[in-house]
Amino acid sequence: MSVTSLKGESPNSEGTAMKPALADAKRLIIKVGSALLVDETTGKLRRAWLEALADDIALLRERGVEVIVVSSGAIAMGRRLLGLDHRTISLADKQAAAATGQISLSQVWQEALGRNGLTMAQVLVTLEDMEGRRRYLNARGTLNALLAHGAVPLINENDTVATEEIRFGDNDRLGAKVAHMISADTLVLLSDIDGLYTADPRKNPDAQLIPEVRELTSDIMGMAGAAPTMYSSGGMVTKLQAAEIAMKSGCRMIIARGTIYHPLKAQLDGAPNTVFLPSDTPLAARRHWIATSLKASGVIIVDAGAAKAMRAGKNLLAAGISGVDGGFKHGDAVRVLDDKGDEVARGITSYGAEETRLLMGHASGDIEATLGFTRGNAVIHSDDLVVTEG
Repeated sequence: MSVTSLKGESPNSEGTAMKPALADAKRLIIKVGSALLVDETTGKLRRAWLEALADDIALLRERGVEVIVVSSGAIAMGRRLLGLDHRTISLADKQAAAATGQISLSQVWQEALGRNGLTMAQVLVTLEDMEGRRRYLNARGTLNALLAHGAVPLINENDTVATEEIRFGDNDRLGAKVAHMISADTLVLLSDIDGLYTADPRKNPDAQLIPEVRELTSDIMGMAGAAPTMYSSGGMVTKLQAAEIAMKSGCRMIIARGTIYHPLKAQLDGAPNTVFLPSDTPLAARRHWIATSLKASGVIIVDAGAAKAMRAGKNLLAAGISGVDGGFKHGDAVRVLDDKGDEVARGITSYGAEETRLLMGHASGDIEATLGFTRGNAVIHSDDLVVTEG
């Protein structure tokens, strides 16, 4: 296990671990829990807090950061609307509360973001959407398109249809899974404390904040805190599980206090936190995953020009393809061979085998006319391509 200090600097100094982590973010996911959005005693929305957070999101957008929000709160808001506030409820009642509360949750987020001229887009997912290849690709494509059009995706688990077998159960891990899906570089989990402590600071006055974690071990996992509140489904245990997912995806993860107004601006100003640092970038982690974890479902044969372009970090375009072997589908991994039969690269294809056969030799501008649709100009995008060494 490796835990480093701030090297003598105070949490608010210019050299904190947090400030560059958030200041350098390009694609940022913010996870907001029910306990921050909804007052546990009254069951009412903390509207002023939400508007302050929306102002922070607008500030980040002005800095050129793409922002995705993973927000709990549908069940908490729906419980109050259905009069289910203070008793244990069945799965069916939870799903009814989610169906009722999700409308209100989306509305308050759109109102808060709309004050700053931002457009919210609601995306509901289940664990099956993350584990099923076709659903995963569709969700990834939708989120990338929304970001390209300047929207702020608002993601939540689809509690209305999810059963216990297909549930994440908490939005900490959902946020980390989304980070992996869209190659986000930063995930912020807003919490009721500043970060990970050596012990529960609410019970142990000698507990110390751990500012930086580079490796998760049993010692770190043993520092998880107490059970969640009535409206929460997470806790420090799920945050550390989320950190493991994020770090393997090349995404830095931050646990930061969210109970204050303008919590993201506070982080930009150097507020205390815990930063979990991955060993790779999101792109490097994704390419490692492609190279080592995906079984090739077919072969694409390319000419010398295309092989040279891929080795130079370029996309694989249809014009350079001379042959196709196998029955692979869009989103499958394929081997890319040159005209001598030597492997040039491996990658995830944007088009299936039959589609690629129709496209090979054509200019990228002919794709839509040939197929009647397009998934982009590249048969394999350079981000989804790993050049074979040798």
